[in-house]
Amino acid sequence: MQKRKICIVTGTRAEYGLLYWLMKEIEEDSDLELQIVATGMHLSPEFGLTYQNIEKDGFELNEKVEMLLSSDTSVGIATSLGIGTIGFARAFDRLKPDLIVLLGDRFEILSAAQAAMVARIPIAHLHGGETTEGVIDEAIRHSITKMSHLHFVSTEVYRNRVIQLGEQPDRVYTVGAIGLDNIRKLELMDRATFEKSIDFTLGEKNLLLTYHPVTLEKDDSRTAINQLFQALDEFPNVKCIITKPNADMEGRFISEMIDEYVAKNPERCRAFVSLGQLRYLSAIKHVDAVIGNSSSGILEVPYFRKPTINIGDRQKGRIQAISVINCQTSKESICDAIRLSFSEQFQKKLISMKSPYGEEYVSGKVKDVLKDVKLEPLLRKTFYDLSMGDM
Repeated sequence: MQKRKICIVTGTRAEYGLLYWLMKEIEEDSDLELQIVATGMHLSPEFGLTYQNIEKDGFELNEKVEMLLSSDTSVGIATSLGIGTIGFARAFDRLKPDLIVLLGDRFEILSAAQAAMVARIPIAHLHGGETTEGVIDEAIRHSITKMSHLHFVSTEVYRNRVIQLGEQPDRVYTVGAIGLDNIRKLELMDRATFEKSIDFTLGEKNLLLTYHPVTLEKDDSRTAINQLFQALDEFPNVKCIITKPNADMEGRFISEMIDEYVAKNPERCRAFVSLGQLRYLSAIKHVDAVIGNSSSGILEVPYFRKPTINIGDRQKGRIQAISVINCQTSKESICDAIRLSFSEQFQKKLISMKSPYGEEYVSGKVKDVLKDVKLEPLLRKTFYDLSMGDM
């Protein structure tokens, strides 16, 4: 019997980390053939050529789709979308996958979805139905949902939202957040090993910071990052590990501002283009709180029962654990949130907390569906009308 060819597309270091165990599950199944297409930031020297990390993990890359221009303007991103669609069309034509797996809401993934839809290749989409009101990812995510044929969502609320978009209920699976599989499966570093791996000594109090552009707020990111750094200056004894933003609009100048701040504060700050999953998750384990506006603070950090200081509106709309402290982009609001996260009273609240994104291993459940689902009926989609059906 011919193996079912399942193609996974990855464009960023973080996304690859979320998909790692699903890729392993597919690779180790004798009835399946894993195909991997790397694109976007993975192929950029500026972002560390992280496709090499995929190869170091023992995976074979079947295709590389170049699409990322040396521009983070709106014109540059839109042009990258067009170039990416052309590249994916050619890659899928060569690989001829039976099923394509896409995760999330980035513009690289939108390019892949467009090419697959036109080529009439079924698409399985992870993490649909979520909302992030401060970024263009919101519209991209829902667009990918409408182009997809199978949906793996992280909560029942998100399942209902995907159905609300007209997707058939029997094609929407609530499986939990796939990124939590890393925490369950990886053996994280102890403090000394982690410090050695980043060549940086942690302090009595430590923060892990990731701040991405807020793409729907023009010229707001520069002001926000300045306010954030001013807030950090109010805690001179707190050490900070900083991971740089993705290839989004305005991402480059945020990276430059991070470099300038670290250069002024070398004893208490260290910045990285990419920590990789093992070091990143180990960092969460050893810091006192995570700060910024990354989805990781909402999805993964609560599993560690650590505080998340969520700045601004980038993650507005996502289901949140009680460990998430929301604050505005002003220095004063950020300072108040940091103080609250360090407080003994707040820390005690988190001891028995459970993640709203599930406690079970996700990748195996997703793989089983990808393996067993009948492909022939998938391409024929009918709109599920809530007024006609029963959720």
